[in-house]
Parts: sequence; structure tokens; C-alpha cells
Amino acid sequence: MKYPEVLGFDAILAQLDSFDTIIDARSESEYAHDHIPGAINCPVLNDEERIRVGTLYKQQGAFEAKKVGAPIVAANIARHIETLFADKPREWRPLVYCWRGGNRSGSMAHIMARIGWPVVQLEGGYKNYRAHVSTALEDPPALSWRVICGTTGSGKSRLLETLHGIGAQVLDLEKLAAHRGSVLGHLPHEPQPTQKWFESQIWDQLRRFDPSKPVFVESESKKVGNLRVPGLVMERMRAAPCIALNLSRPNRVRLLMQDYEHFCADPATLNGQLEHLVQLHGRARIEAWQGLANNGAMAEVVDQLLEEHYDPAYLRSIDRNFVQYPQAQALALDDIAPEDFLRAARTLHST
Repeated sequence: MKYPEVLGFDAILAQLDSFDTIIDARSESEYAHDHIPGAINCPVLNDEERIRVGTLYKQQGAFEAKKVGAPIVAANIARHIETLFADKPREWRPLVYCWRGGNRSGSMAHIMARIGWPVVQLEGGYKNYRAHVSTALEDPPALSWRVICGTTGSGKSRLLETLHGIGAQVLDLEKLAAHRGSVLGHLPHEPQPTQKWFESQIWDQLRRFDPSKPVFVESESKKVGNLRVPGLVMERMRAAPCIALNLSRPNRVRLLMQDYEHFCADPATLNGQLEHLVQLHGRARIEAWQGLANNGAMAEVVDQLLEEHYDPAYLRSIDRNFVQYPQAQALALDDIAPEDFLRAARTLHST
């Protein structure tokens, strides 16, 4: 076999998990926007260097740009090999890619092949990978979905986490989206990923699921924060059998006080988010909730939000959007202790 071996993503997919390392040779901002799940970032040109070389290319042509870029590329590749890969054995098999599968990944793959490693370069680069993901999400695999439904605060996310912990197949869209899926769902100090990285993570999980076993998912809306759930994935979820999770409202308030403790510590942040509800509930109602929050009556705010906002919205949407909800399997939680969720998870996982 002659190396570097150059393969398209469709040919690579079957062996994707067998590579010892997946190397994204693009700049740090390109990598942050989206990348092959599991890849590490080893820029051949970082953001600043890429701008410098690209400007030269536009102003003076390819030859001048390559004269400046070549020693930068060589130095960066040398540093990556010295600091990250010098201890790798002869059998170490990396996959390398860049934007289009051209000079950046080609340079790194060539040097690695000359060292003697059986390196593979992704033909067409990230663009080839991204085209595959887009196509795959337009026709997602046929899976045995089980949709966990329940009013806000009923413990759906905790149940998913517990199911995952006992070995069940779980697609936790809110975790992937870094958002709890409501107007108050933004996670402090954790920005949402880009739409493309969200989709890459969904694609990566879908391809790993065993279609003969159930996949548990929460009854999400089409958007989780600012991110859109792929349309065909959402259609399959909404047509699937449902589980109706029930928890008393006092316990739901307790659970939400735990999950949203950052609002308790910073009522101003909660009050800022409540502004988004003015059109639905009117200025006077929002100011009343904001006043309660400022006075430390957070449990009362949560209880009223459930009664007046979240529960009516849930009841309006659930039957319309999840067609099998009227025949949902009922599942009651007595409390919000870990053992309560474990008992519920085992009930679902055994059926």
C-alpha cells in the first residue's frame, strides 16, 4: 500500500472508528465551528497565519503566498509531530483532513507518510464529510424511538441521564445543544454550539445506535434554544410511542429549584429572561413575577410559571405534535431522589 492513502468519506466511514487519531489540520476557528467528532485540532495554519497567507494569495498570487506559507506550514507540522506524535509507533494510523483535502492536509499527510506511518488523507476534506452528514440526516436510520413526555420539571432530562447510566440508548438533544429547551433554558457560562456541530453530534450518535434496541429521547420542540433539530429526525420522533412521566407539582418545583439554582443566586438574570414573556402574559404579570424574584420568593415564581405558562403551553402542544401520546405508557415518580429515577429507568429499560 502506498501512503498517504487518499479516500473519500463514504469509503472511510466503515473504518472511521478504527483510526488511532483523527487530525483536523484546519485553523482553530474552523475546527470550533464544526469538525468530525473525535478529531483533535492541529492547525497547519492558525487563524492569523491563514489570513496572512490568504491575503498574499489574493494580492500577489499563488507563488508569493506559497513562499511565505511553506515555512510556516513546515514549522507547524514539525511542532505537532514533536509535541504530540513523536512517541507513536510505526503502526499508528492517523486520518488527516482539512477544508477541501488539499494543501494543508496534503502537506501533513505527506510528511507523516515519509516518516513511515500508514496515514490516510480525507479526499475532499471537511466539505466531503459535511455533505455526507447533511445527506444522512435527510434520511436518518430507522430506529425504535421511545419519547419521554412530561410537563416542565417532571424530570425528563434526569431520567434520560439515568437511562444512559444503566446502558440504555439515549439521544439527549438538550445536552448536545447546551440548552434546557425553554425561554429560561440557557445554561450560564455555556454557549450553545453551532448548528453544524449540533448536527454532527446527532449524526455521530445516530450511526452508533443498535436499531434492534429502543432509543430514548425527550419530547422536544423543533428548536432547542437557537438550534434546529433536523427535520426528518423530528418527524420520526413525533411518530413514535410515548412515555408519560408524572411528578407532583410540589416536587416539580423542588426539581426546578435545583436545576435552575443560578437564577436563585442571580434574580436579575431570571428577570431579564422573563421579559421575553411580556407579549404572552402582559407587563403587569411579568412585573409581579419579577418582584417576587427580587424578594427571594423564587419557589412561588416557579410554581406560578408552571401553572400559568408552562403547563398550559405543554397541554396545547403535546397531543398535536406527538401522535401516539394519547396511548402513552404512564410512568409515575414518587420523589426526585436518584433512586426514584433509577427505579423508573430500570422499568423502561426492561420493557
